[in-house]
Amino acid sequence: MNDESFIFGGLTNADPVLLLKLTDDLGINVTGNAVGQDITAVLDGNNQNIYILNDFYEAKKDDFTSGKVRFPLSKLEKGTHNIVAKAWDISGNSAERRTEFLVAENGKGVLKHVLNYPNPFTTSTLFQFEHDLANTELDIIVDIYTISGKLVKSVVQTKYSSGFRVNDINWNGRDDFESKLAKGIYLYKVKVHAKELNLTRESGFEKLIIL
Repeated sequence: MNDESFIFGGLTNADPVLLLKLTDDLGINVTGNAVGQDITAVLDGNNQNIYILNDFYEAKKDDFTSGKVRFPLSKLEKGTHNIVAKAWDISGNSAERRTEFLVAENGKGVLKHVLNYPNPFTTSTLFQFEHDLANTELDIIVDIYTISGKLVKSVVQTKYSSGFRVNDINWNGRDDFESKLAKGIYLYKVKVHAKELNLTRESGFEKLIIL
């Protein structure tokens, strides 16, 4: 959904884009000539309204064996949805995949799936989270605290987010003076601000472990 950073059960807005990456040694069937062998998608099990995606397929340059589909959905109700996509090769073999996503309510501040990986870690970790502020520049602050509540590090980055997931905020396990922190348990929270939208999102406290 939207971009390749999406994970199963992730956030979208009410107008997400279904993204399919397709590959087959024989090539993808997009002719529409074989009955029932189109690229299709079914939203929320509604088999009375099957989306035909052949015209949205774009082959990779100089490679007939792979390509992408980008299909816009619109005006989805807030809450959890599922979608099943199916594609065929030119020999009549098919494959399908299913995913789920959560349409966030407009105006509701949410950071979901906040985590760091690896956790525990020794030399570096990546902070990841989902948000509802797509297609804008984000000022991101990850504040890291001791168990007693002392702030020991603020990881600050600015990045443009085209989708609803950020998964590459790196931290080397050191404080603001580049001294390595002691082994143990620490707490952190993520704060995100979108200047253009004048909106701020903040997570609760999460736990990380330095080995």
